Amino acid sequence: MKPEDFAHLIPLSDLSGDALAQAAGLAKGMLAEAGQVVFRKGATDPRSFYLLSGEVTLDSEDGSLPLRVKAGSETARHPLSRLKPRAYTCAAAASSRLVIFADDDLDHLVARDQATAYEVTEFEGDDPQWMFDLLSNPAFSKVPPGNLHTLFGRFEPMPVEAGQVIVTQGEAGDYYYLIRTGTARVSRIAGENKEIALAELQAGQGFGEEALISGDPRNASVTMVSAGELMRLPAAEFDSLLREPLVHQVSLAQGAELIKQGAQLIDVRLEAEFKEGSLKGSNNIPLYLLRLKANNLDRNRTYILFCQSGRRSGAAAFLLSQRGFDARVLAGGLDALSKIGQAK
Repeated sequence: MKPEDFAHLIPLSDLSGDALAQAAGLAKGMLAEAGQVVFRKGATDPRSFYLLSGEVTLDSEDGSLPLRVKAGSETARHPLSRLKPRAYTCAAAASSRLVIFADDDLDHLVARDQATAYEVTEFEGDDPQWMFDLLSNPAFSKVPPGNLHTLFGRFEPMPVEAGQVIVTQGEAGDYYYLIRTGTARVSRIAGENKEIALAELQAGQGFGEEALISGDPRNASVTMVSAGELMRLPAAEFDSLLREPLVHQVSLAQGAELIKQGAQLIDVRLEAEFKEGSLKGSNNIPLYLLRLKANNLDRNRTYILFCQSGRRSGAAAFLLSQRGFDARVLAGGLDALSKIGQAK
């Protein structure tokens, strides 16, 4: 379904172009033939139905004449019998086309778009589009609104050239970076000085969080493939404004409950550490490989990440959260669990 099909509907008519494009991915089309029931009186389903073409009737079933709603009318711009339980039974009076949105999806989209518009308007920056793009990143959609204005003001622009090395494996971390324009390559030096390409990053993607969260040296190098501009955030600002909202810890009991509901354990330590012993049922994806393998993970599943102390798993959770995954950190890691005999 195309955004122009429903751009006139309320409240979608107030959405930005980017948000309308996102709405297209949430929309479900429905074709109803004459006499077909769309929903019944008393229903409490969490959906909004809009009429795009044709005509429907709304019957209160109290003996009065049904209301008739024609596509293109002012009434048709609003959801049909929106209040729940529904006060009417809706049926197609002629062959009709409708669009359906889940109420929670639509409400979340409108709220996020309006909050984004407010923050961008309030921020005295030179590129509102970049800020809109930034806030469409799943990671930033989880940042408390109160942090956003401060966050924008703390990012520092950094022009870069093709071939420029931004971070070097083994060095200490001092900044988190977002790519405003250009592309970058993530690589790691393995045994015998062999370079392994791990990922290519595009505009809107970030890097450098691993060392900031774990406190360990950089585990990979990042080199610009093309000239462009980065936005960098000092370590202290990253920790207070970004890390805390995105990295959520769970206790052993909470983790066990999530596993019963289908969550997957991921050990982000190195392969050699994993072979020495880990938690039963866990998969091993070392932190340095997580960018490369993230696309193979199920986005509908919850992941519980752990390492020895919790530092590397915190970085891994941030990385996955940026990509829209539901990722949690097992509090204390294996060090905490070993005290009660949970590691095998």
